[in-house]
This record gives sequence, structure tokens and C-alpha cells, in this order.
Amino acid sequence: MDLINLENICVSYDKKTNILENLNLKIKEGELVSLLGPSGCGKTTTLRVVAGFIEPTSGKFMLGDEDYTNIPVHNRNFGLVFQSYALFPHLTVYENVAFGLKMKKVQKDEIDKKVNEMLEVVDMSHLAKRYPKELSGGQRQRVAIARALVIEPKLLLLDEPLSNLDAKLRLKMRVEIRKLQQKLGITTLFVTHDQEECFSISDKVAVLNKGVIEQFDTPENIYSNPSTEFVARFVGFENFIELTKQSNDTYTSESGLKFIVKTNKEKDKVKATIRPDNIKIVDKDLGNTIEGVVEIRTFLGKEYQYDVKTELGNLIVNSESDFIYEKGETIKLHLPSDKIVIL
Repeated sequence: MDLINLENICVSYDKKTNILENLNLKIKEGELVSLLGPSGCGKTTTLRVVAGFIEPTSGKFMLGDEDYTNIPVHNRNFGLVFQSYALFPHLTVYENVAFGLKMKKVQKDEIDKKVNEMLEVVDMSHLAKRYPKELSGGQRQRVAIARALVIEPKLLLLDEPLSNLDAKLRLKMRVEIRKLQQKLGITTLFVTHDQEECFSISDKVAVLNKGVIEQFDTPENIYSNPSTEFVARFVGFENFIELTKQSNDTYTSESGLKFIVKTNKEKDKVKATIRPDNIKIVDKDLGNTIEGVVEIRTFLGKEYQYDVKTELGNLIVNSESDFIYEKGETIKLHLPSDKIVIL
């Protein structure tokens, strides 16, 4: 069942330029969906429309069977976790988590029961009497999540919640968020610009570009089969080739090179792409093989990256560091037919 349904949402701040343009998004109950994209793409604006901080210029926001488009923030009963956590510095961990329940005028005994249960869930019971300044970044984040969840929200909204943490703690906390979300079964909308973070915890991902969702799919499909050039570039594809269909799976490049590509796309002229990791340096022609000259070599740690000049233009190739190719050296590149993606 769809819990969230955004229908043709438009947002314009100056009545000239749309931040969101006829955006449509459906989220099923219990799913964790991430909004992914570069700065200015509209992902935070989308979350703020759902939260009630921004009223759309046009369109409708349905929560289940109810129209939430014009319902004010304080009547939405959504859990919110911000980038800054927004904890009250003068309140203890316990008091921060209890704040929302007090605003709802919940009975004192019930508040105590719910707060203690939630602190147990996020493993913060032993720090209940501490103040935010006495906590680490990860601990503050857990308090912010506990405060958002203790009111038993219909929806959990997370706006770049890990961006203020160091790299090691981010890895740990994204696992904790996913475990908590699955344990409670709460529908969650997660905003991030970090592809790896997004793919690791999401059921579905919406990739935004200039206020439009370019692809809404599982992390696996977006990573392996991007539907547009923008999505492909955003998820790490760097090599793009113009091809013309000849027959069945046979295509030719502008320079006349023949390629076999496994695809169900019917267009005659297409743009194809392949990841640097999927191009193989070989010592013989395996089909879909071209020669090129190494122009630049970059050390990446476990592997080297080569910028190779070919008939198709310059191709970026990643290769393990067992064998090193020198600048000016001629090498053969194999583009496996099942790794070439038609956009």
C-alpha cells in the first residue's frame, strides 16, 4: 500500500523558476526511500514539502487516503531529524527525548515509560542525565532520532543526518539507522548527496536533477542500469559512446567500429556508457576490443586509473596494480557486451 503520494508537485520561490517541477513520487508503507542528488537539485525542498515547511505552488500531497497538502506542520505528527540535530542545549538527553510528548500533554507516567523504552532502543539509557555538550556526534544523533521516534510518528524524515559525522562514524550510524528503521517498520524519507550512504540503506532511491526525478528505482538497478546520462554520471559512469544500431545486438560507433551490445532498447541511435572498472586491459582481441594509447596514469591505492586515447575518444579505465602501464604505451581494451549500458 502507498503511504506517501506526491502528485505533480511544483515549488517556485519567485514565480518564475520552479525548484520542483511536476514531481511525482509514491512510497509504500514501511519503505526507506532516499532522495539523492547534487546541491540545488530539489531533494531538501521535497522533504520540506512533505514536512509541511513549504507549501507547494501546485500539486497534491496524499498520506494514505488523506490530503495533507495544506495541513500545518504541528498537525502532521511526523518525526524530523535535521543535519544539525537541533537538540536543546539546556535540556538533558531524557528531557530532549520527552519534549515532544510534553507538548502533546501526555501523562507523566506515560512519558516516562515511552522515553525510557526509546532510550533503550537507541542504546542511550546510561546517558539519560547528560546534556548535549557532553555527548559525541554519534550520541547526539541517536538522541535526535529517539526524540523523533518517541512520538510514534506516521513518517520519519531525515535531512542529511550523517553529514556532520566523521567517515568512520558515518559508516556505523547508517547501519544503526537501517536496523532501527527495519525494527520499527516506520516509513522513512532520507535526504542525502552521498551515493554510497544512500545505496547502503535504501529500499528505493529517487535521483533528482533540477527539480525532476530522473530515475526512481532500487539501488541495484540505478547502479547497474542508469536510465539517463545524468544518473549514469552521478553514480560513477565516465565513458560515453555514440552508437548506431545495425542489426539485432550489433552497433557501430561514429568511427565505424563494431560492437555487440546486449539490450532490449529499440532506438537506432543511442548513447552507451560503461564503468571504468568494467573495461578490461587484454593482450588479444576478444571482440568489442579496441586499441588505445595511455595518456595519463593515476594511482588510486588498490588500482591504477588510465586515461586512454582511442578511436572512440578518451576512455577512463581502472585496472589492478599487478601490472603497470606507462604513459605512451599502446594497450588493448575489451568492453564486455553485458557491461555496456544503453541510456
